[in-house]
Amino acid sequence: TTVTPFITMGLIISTILASSCNTWQMAWACLELNTFSILPLISKTNHPRATEASTKYFITQAIASCILLFSATMNAWQTGSWDITQMHSNYASTLALLALTMKAGTVPTHFWLPEVMQGTTLTVALLMSTWQKIAPTVLMFSISNHANSGLTLVIGLLSILIGAWGGMNQTQLRKMMAYSSITNMGWTVLILSFSPKMSMMNLLIYMITATPIFLLMKLTLTKTLKDVTTMWTTSPTAATTLVLLLLSTAGLPPLTGLIPKLMMLSELMNQNLVAIATAASSTALLNLVFYLRTAYLAAVLQSPGSTTLTSKWRQKVNSNTMFLTPAALTLISASPTLY
Repeated sequence: TTVTPFITMGLIISTILASSCNTWQMAWACLELNTFSILPLISKTNHPRATEASTKYFITQAIASCILLFSATMNAWQTGSWDITQMHSNYASTLALLALTMKAGTVPTHFWLPEVMQGTTLTVALLMSTWQKIAPTVLMFSISNHANSGLTLVIGLLSILIGAWGGMNQTQLRKMMAYSSITNMGWTVLILSFSPKMSMMNLLIYMITATPIFLLMKLTLTKTLKDVTTMWTTSPTAATTLVLLLLSTAGLPPLTGLIPKLMMLSELMNQNLVAIATAASSTALLNLVFYLRTAYLAAVLQSPGSTTLTSKWRQKVNSNTMFLTPAALTLISASPTLY
């Protein structure tokens, strides 16, 4: 525990440096530092699942780093430049995009994210689904001018579909949020080639929305759908807030999550990609199914049989949740200014 602040500091610094690097060597080094910073946090819990999760995360990130370094070396060999924005080689830019999407946890290399998030604590799962997405997404933003638009559309659409189908089958909230993160990254990659700023705005709004969800889960010790059924009895305020946050993440009006989806669909229509926009919006309805299921359990149902639980009127209030929840619910008016 004494070294945790230093590990957290390394995690923050490595992400900031990776997001501000101009060359691939520095970006690769910062991504490696980021990986080694979060590994102790994943395996901090003395449990076999935590060890398994850290091993899966390390192997996946190591493979992605090798592919990224190989693509950067190939581009430097062909163009003579290590500059991130000078990815003029189509083959190298494609490999770099695949490596970064692997680090971010999108289809077809999404397999590690649900398992890793399930094997860690809620705090680390929050970092995995929000903070750890920043560096790969910023690097994808840097190479967006040279990215293959067809590839980004395929990866994005498949991520939305797989994330929706995977989330419908989950009873563990951490896995459900992992598939929600995969879906959101699908939207981010889907629009990357056409409007990189919009993709970054989508990631930012998802981070603002997902953070209070995880904090509420940690506050109420909620990890499964069964735990959600007792939330209204133990804490009506937390249950109401969770319902609103889930509906916002699903993109229901007039909550915050609606704006990025509308803007991205509008951009796809402007690019004459009507079929892609229709498929993405239709697939998003599958996401709505498991969000509404969880919201229904939190707002309507009680646990089977009689319960002796009482409302926690003096429950400790998390200041972070108090600050982020209004932002996640009412940011809709400020969303266009972010773009």
